[in-house]
Amino acid sequence: MPDVSPSPSSWLVACLCAGWCRTCDDYQGVMTDAQRQHPGVRFAWVDIEDHADDLDDTDGAAEDIDNFPTLLLVRDGKPHFFGTVLPHAAVLQRLLAQAQSGELPAKTDATALRLAHAVSRLVASRPQAVRLP
Repeated sequence: MPDVSPSPSSWLVACLCAGWCRTCDDYQGVMTDAQRQHPGVRFAWVDIEDHADDLDDTDGAAEDIDNFPTLLLVRDGKPHFFGTVLPHAAVLQRLLAQAQSGELPAKTDATALRLAHAVSRLVASRPQAVRLP
C-alpha cells in the first residue's frame, strides 16, 4: 500500500475556529469530508482560544479573528489564502482546486505570514492537538 501521509511541503488547510461557534461545529463535517477526499493535504482544526498562546506574536498579542469559519491555506510556510469563507463544501473544494493548480499566489501581508508560521509550527509540534474533532 502506498504511503499517502502528507509531506511537510504539502498543503496545509487550517480552520481557525472557536469552541462556542455553532457555524464552526457545522463546518467540521465539511472539513472531515475534504480530508478524506484529499489524503495528501494536511488539515488542522485550530481553536483560537485554546491555542491563543501558540498564535500570539512576539509582543504576546494574537490577531483578532472575529468571523468564522476562517481558513488559512499554507504551502511551504507561505500563506496562499487567509479569510472567512461560506461554510459550504463547494467553497472549500474550489479553494483546494485553485490552490493545487497554482491559481492562489502566495500572500505577502504581515498578518497572513505571521499566522501561517504560527499555525505551521503548532501543527508540526502538536499535530494531535489540532486534528479534526
